[in-house]
Amino acid sequence: MVEKEEVTFINVIELPAAEVDAFIVQWRERAMLTTTTPGFRDFRLHRARLSDSRFQLINVAHWDSAEAYQNAIADPAFQAAMRGVPGFVSASPALYDVVVEHEKA
Repeated sequence: MVEKEEVTFINVIELPAAEVDAFIVQWRERAMLTTTTPGFRDFRLHRARLSDSRFQLINVAHWDSAEAYQNAIADPAFQAAMRGVPGFVSASPALYDVVVEHEKA
């Protein structure tokens, strides 16, 4: 049996700083749709400290496998929720593998 490796999903989100609070409310609702999907591990949404930062939000999530992530985003309920994302939002989602890791001793 081949062991599946964890993948990291990172999505950098560009939107006007004035829209961030409202977007977070909607984002949380969409994100919660994935939390019950098999293979979901965790997520963290990061907010820029400065309003003039290009990317106001960065989402980092961990999945058991790329297949688990693909199954989650293919869900019809998730797809329907994504149609509600405002047009002024620009997102750049992708899956990543860890290539270097270091922890403080």
